[in-house]
Amino acid sequence: MEDLLKGRLGGDSGFDIRCAIDGDHIVGRAGGKLHGQDIDLEITEKGVQGTVGDSPVSIQLDAGELKGNVGREKLTLRGVDRVTGFFGEPIVGWNVSAQQTGTQLYGRLGSTVLGREFQLELGSAPGWVGALVAVVAFYALEPRASATR
Repeated sequence: MEDLLKGRLGGDSGFDIRCAIDGDHIVGRAGGKLHGQDIDLEITEKGVQGTVGDSPVSIQLDAGELKGNVGREKLTLRGVDRVTGFFGEPIVGWNVSAQQTGTQLYGRLGSTVLGREFQLELGSAPGWVGALVAVVAFYALEPRASATR
């Protein structure tokens, strides 16, 4: 059964996220036709593998947390429908927080001043999937998130 995950990262000045979820495979795009990146992720028994644009995504489940890399940036996420975590390095990084309410996910990457809010319709996907897709999209399209690419 295919499901859609769609929404926006960064409000009016941000960009759209649209992915199809078919079983354990998530395929879609962050951004538009001219300025965007393809997302291709596979949920496995041990974590999540895939690509965003030409950058690898490799995340493993470790002691109840998802830990790994999106490109060269480190990522840690914990929780299912209330998701928290950190993306990047301790000095230059972004806090991740999201809350699932029904089929909606509301969240923020980074601080109140410099961060980016996101809102996604999840369909039947759990909140952690939406939070992961938002982080991957942020990495793909925010120049400051992928400066070490």
